[in-house]
Order: sequence, then C-alpha cells, then structure tokens
Amino acid sequence: MPVTYWAEHAWTGGAVVSGVVIETAGERIAAVRPGVPTPPPGAERLAGLTLPGLANAHSHAFHRALRGFVQRGSGTFWTWRETMYGVAARLDPDSYLELARAVYAEMALAGITCVGEFHYLHHAPGGRPYADPNAMGEALIEAAARAGIRITLLDTCYLSAGFGAPPEPHQLRFSDGDAAAWGARAAALKERPHARIGAAVHSVRAVPAGQIAPVAEWAAEREAPLHVHLSEQPAENEACLAAHGLTPTGLLAERGALGPRTSAVHATHLTGADIGLLGGSGTTVCMCPTTERDLADGIGPAADLAKAGSALSLGSDSHAVVDLFEEARAMELDERLRTRRRGHWSAAALLRAATRDGHASLGWPEAGRIEAGALADFATVALDSVRTAGPPPSLGAETAVFAATAADVRHVVVGGRTVVRDGVHPAAGDVPGALARAIDHLVTS
Repeated sequence: MPVTYWAEHAWTGGAVVSGVVIETAGERIAAVRPGVPTPPPGAERLAGLTLPGLANAHSHAFHRALRGFVQRGSGTFWTWRETMYGVAARLDPDSYLELARAVYAEMALAGITCVGEFHYLHHAPGGRPYADPNAMGEALIEAAARAGIRITLLDTCYLSAGFGAPPEPHQLRFSDGDAAAWGARAAALKERPHARIGAAVHSVRAVPAGQIAPVAEWAAEREAPLHVHLSEQPAENEACLAAHGLTPTGLLAERGALGPRTSAVHATHLTGADIGLLGGSGTTVCMCPTTERDLADGIGPAADLAKAGSALSLGSDSHAVVDLFEEARAMELDERLRTRRRGHWSAAALLRAATRDGHASLGWPEAGRIEAGALADFATVALDSVRTAGPPPSLGAETAVFAATAADVRHVVVGGRTVVRDGVHPAAGDVPGALARAIDHLVTS
C-alpha cells in the first residue's frame, strides 16, 4: 500500500531541503516533492532531518557479545582475538539467531537500514557441518528479516591459521577445507527481497594465495560484492612479505581480487604503492574507526585513499559501539589527529560514505539516496536533542555528522515500511533486554 511521508527537513541531492514530501510505492520512492510547508492530509510526519538509510558495511554480529568484557585491562589485537574465539565456540544456530536479531534491532534503532555481515562462523565446534551446512548464515538472514533491515551476507572463505598453516582447533568452525568446498556451500545460499549474497576472503593470512582467485572468480561470476580484511596489523604485512615477497595488497592485485566490486576493510598499514593499487583499481575501502581505535590498530590513510580513487564506506565491525555518525566523524577527526589539520571531508562527503557508497559496496546501488526510483529506506534524526539543538536546519548535515549520536534517531523506514517510530522498535520489543539475554553465558566474566 502506498505511504506518503512528510519530512520537516531532508538531505537530498547533497543538500538540506525543507518541507519534503516522499511518496512511496511498494519498496521504492515514487516521488520526492520539496517545498511543501505543511504535511499533506494522511502523510506521516517526520520531525527533524531525514537522511537516506545508513549502511553498516562491515559487521561481525557475534562480536557484540564482547562489548564491555574486552575493555578491561590491556593487550593487543591478538589477545582480544582469543576472547573472540571463546564467544564463537559457544554459539549455535538458535543462539546466533537470538543474538543477531537483537544486534540488528540495535542497528535499526541507530538508523542503519542495511548491514554487510562478514560471516565466517559456518560450522559446529570441531568443524562438523550442521544438517543444513548454511544453518548459521540462514540464522543471520532470518535475524535481519525479524529486525526489519536489509542484509548482504558476505559468506567468508577462511581456510588457514596463517599463510598455509592448517586451522587451529578454535578455527575449525570457520573452514570448509578449500575454496571449491567453500564455493559449493555458499552457492546454496539464496537471495531474498531483503537479503543479497556476497563473498569474502577473510584475509591473506586465512586464505592461501592459490585459493584467493577462485573466491574472486565466484563473486565475479555472480556480479556479487567481494570483501576482504586488509593490512589491519603490521604483523600481517611482515608475514605476507616473508611468504610471497608482496604486501597483502600486492598479493590481492596479483590474484585478481581488486576492482570496483571489491571492498578492502581497514587498510590501515599501507605503502604508497598499495594506495595506488587500491585507488587505481576502483576498490572501495571500508573504514571502521571505532574498532580500529578500540583494538589499537592505528589510523588508516583514508584521505590518501580517497585522493587515489577509492570510494569510502563505514562499518561498526566489532560493535564496540553501533553508531554510524560516530564512525563518520571519527574518520575525519582521526585524520585531524594524524595531520594536525582540519577539514578533510565535508559533512556531505561523510554522509555519502555512510549511505550511498556503503550501499554500493554491499551490492545495493539502488539504495542510499532520497530520490524517485530509489529504495524507500531512510532515517530521521532529531534536531532538538541536547546534542543537536541550536544550529539552524540548513546546517543539519553538519549537526548530524559532528554532534548527533545513534540515540538521536527517531524514525526509520525500510522498503516504505516504518520500522522505528519515535525511537521505539515495535516489532523487536525490548531490545536492551534481548541483547542481555542473548549475551548471557556467551562470555565468561
């Protein structure tokens, strides 16, 4: 049934426009009419600034269970990883559905209408396949449906403990044995109106060099997104150079895994040549600043990558927080710290990373903008909270990016259907309670 919305202010065409009527038909926007000072009869009123739905381009849903527990004491990425393995060992399809549904509902409350789930937790403990070999992936797809958001399941090839070494015991759940077996299993996943299927190379550590091309070819044959963790840690670069005489970026380029459908996640520790390869191939780079600082990974060369030709997207990755506004401003603020200079990206450019370019990296090019023909996915941010009150609506984009938080999201529409109203997710109910119940017993205190 067609629904008409009236946005008090909307970010469309790269600018804030007031009094915008958004007419929907099915899952699409049928028409956008600006300059309408009052809501038409029967229109749903969206008070605040309405933005295209946000795209969380990199998620590991089960990492949400680590929040709080891994913020104690000190350590490195590698010590954090041991705690993560412990959580992974305790999940099964039923408990993963429960956890992911709550995590995706948290995302919906934060204005996220599409998530890219980098999924490598495939099998039962010990590596035994479930009766349905894709039971864990199906749980994620169902969780997104119940939370009311879109998902690109980035089914991930993970075969090695590091540069040819066999998987360690806690990694057996991740491995299919080789890329051919991975591809056969992943091919059984079916797309749905809210779900698309992509591929991922976990990293050059976890996929031997000879197995990278088959994964890239699998994605290319389906015109599907291909994602990969890239150079998150200097140790990965050093080991790759020792094994292959190439940086991880160089190895991916040699194996045909870079290009416009590829997204490199993190890309924190790059050489100038790496930046040229990524930008020159049109590879998107997904920055996850809240995770990269939480894990002490470092500050990636996002500005240099953008100048070289890479589109940028954003992800909440380990879900230390779920807040795409924080990810967007962190990319700019981290670059300010690195260079001691302000103003590397405009608010409009940061919003594009969080919306249009994020959706494109996940294989939803018809989303991420408020215009006729686009998917009717949008989120409204309050302009009268203690964080956002004061600036005029004309500065709404700057206010949203540099002051708002996920708590300021008031309404979320996905496919023309209201998912969040007045900051409440009616279908999900008590989201904090659901998160607490799902996480209980997954992490030992």
